[in-house]
Amino acid sequence: MTDGISREDAVAFVHAMAGAANARDFVRLAEFYVDDAVAMSPVLGELKGRSAIVGSWEALFTKFPDCAIEISDIFTDGDRIAFLGTVTATDSSGWFGLPATGARIRYRETMLCAMRGGRIAREDRVYETASVVERLEKARLDRELDLAADVQTALLSRAASEGTHWQAAGDSIACREIGGDFFEILELASGGLAIALGDVEGKGVPAALVGAMLHGMFVADAQSGLSPSATLRGMSRQLASRYEGSEELVTRGSGSRFATLVYGVLAPDGRFVYSNAGHHPPAVFTSSGIARLTAGGPVLGAFAHAAYDEEVVRLRPGDDLLMFSDGVTEARNGDDEEFGEVRLLASFAENRGCPPAELLNRVFRRVREFVGDVPPADDITATVTRRR
Repeated sequence: MTDGISREDAVAFVHAMAGAANARDFVRLAEFYVDDAVAMSPVLGELKGRSAIVGSWEALFTKFPDCAIEISDIFTDGDRIAFLGTVTATDSSGWFGLPATGARIRYRETMLCAMRGGRIAREDRVYETASVVERLEKARLDRELDLAADVQTALLSRAASEGTHWQAAGDSIACREIGGDFFEILELASGGLAIALGDVEGKGVPAALVGAMLHGMFVADAQSGLSPSATLRGMSRQLASRYEGSEELVTRGSGSRFATLVYGVLAPDGRFVYSNAGHHPPAVFTSSGIARLTAGGPVLGAFAHAAYDEEVVRLRPGDDLLMFSDGVTEARNGDDEEFGEVRLLASFAENRGCPPAELLNRVFRRVREFVGDVPPADDITATVTRRR
C-alpha cells in the first residue's frame, strides 16, 4: 500500500478490526498489527510490541465485560488511517483512576494509525476524557448524595410519636437531594417534650452540612437540660465563631452562614417554654383562636453574643402547635403565586380533627396540589404537636 490506502480498504480494515475487538477475538485482533508495532495511550502510556498492544485490548474487555466499540467516521491520508468511535460500558471497575459508580458510561475515542504493509505500525489513542470524567464524578456525587439523603432521613424524627401528655409528628421534603431544614421531637428525662425546627440559609450540600451540625448541637444541649433561650444563645455563638476572622470560610460557606430556629419544651402540665431565633412564629391553635409565638432574638450566627428572650404559654388539652419553615408558605404555583400563611393556617384549621400525622399529611398534600408541577424552590418542613 505504498501508493496509499483507499477509503474502501480503510473502511473495511477498521470495521473488521472493531468487529474482532467486540467479538473478543484477540487472535484475530493481533493480525491487524505488525510485530514491532507501538501504541501510545494517555492512560497506559507507551505499549511496545504486538503482544503488549493486544494485551491492552484484552485487559479492557476483561475489566469491562460489556464494553462495546462503535465506529462513526473513518479518514485516510496516504498510509495513515484515522477513525472516530464511541466506547460504551458499565462502570463496574472504575475508570481513569476513579472509584466505580455502576453507571453507564460513553466516551469518544480517536485512533490515529500509521500503516505498514496493510497493518498498523503505530497507533495513537486519543480519548475525550474531560466529559467522561465529569460524568463519572457526577455519578459518584449522585450516589453520595443518595447516601447522605438516607442518613438525613434516618436522623429526622419522621414517624409520628406520642406520650402521656402529647402527640406529635414532623416531616421534611428537601428541594434537592438533601436539605438545610431540620427538626427534632425529643422526649426529655424531665418528662417534657422538646420540639425544634430550623432552617439553614442556602440550599443543597452546604446547607445540609450546617444543618446536621446544628441538629447535633441542639440535641446535646436539649438533653443537658439547658433552657430554650440558653440553647439558642450557645448555638448562635458557636455558629458565628466559625466565620469570625476567616474570609476563606465565609467564601466556602456558600451562603450557609446563618440559620433560623424555634425551640420549645412542653411540660406535662401544659406549660410551653420557647424561644425563637428569627424563625417564622409558630402558631398555637386553641378553641378561641390562633396565637403566634414571637419571643426570641436574631437569627443564629448573626452575632456572637446575641441574647434571646423566652416566653411561657400554656397549652390546654386539644390545643395544637404548628411549626413550619418558609418553604411551606413560599411554595409557588405556575402563576408565581405563593401558598402563603393564610392558606397554611386555614388548611390546618380545617383538618384539626385529624391526628397530628394525618393533619400534617393533609397540609402537605394541599401544598402539593397548589404548586402542581412546579418543582419546590426551598425545603418544606413542618411539625405538629398536640397537648393531650
